[in-house]
Amino acid sequence: MSWIVLILSGVLEAVWATALGRSEGFTKLWPTLVFGVGLLASMGGLAFALREIPVGTGYAVWVGVGAALTVGYAMASGSEPVTVIKMLLIAGLIGCVIGLKVVSDH
Repeated sequence: MSWIVLILSGVLEAVWATALGRSEGFTKLWPTLVFGVGLLASMGGLAFALREIPVGTGYAVWVGVGAALTVGYAMASGSEPVTVIKMLLIAGLIGCVIGLKVVSDH
């Protein structure tokens, strides 16, 4: 259960990071609200998951999932260019997240 919550919290990290960029310095209401709710839910889920998952592993997975999805969404929406090297680096990041799960003691 903790791993599922951790992955979902990583997804929410991508949500709040994207909303933060769209809030234009907290001047737009809806992106600011999405940022706040997403941040609280993401941190809450991370805190829950870290009760059973070691902090180093949990944090690395949380950040990795969030970073990969944030960049992936930016490329899919056209905000960032899609390049082969970015795709390879994201694949490497995802591979490392999977590797941390595989070698985890829990």
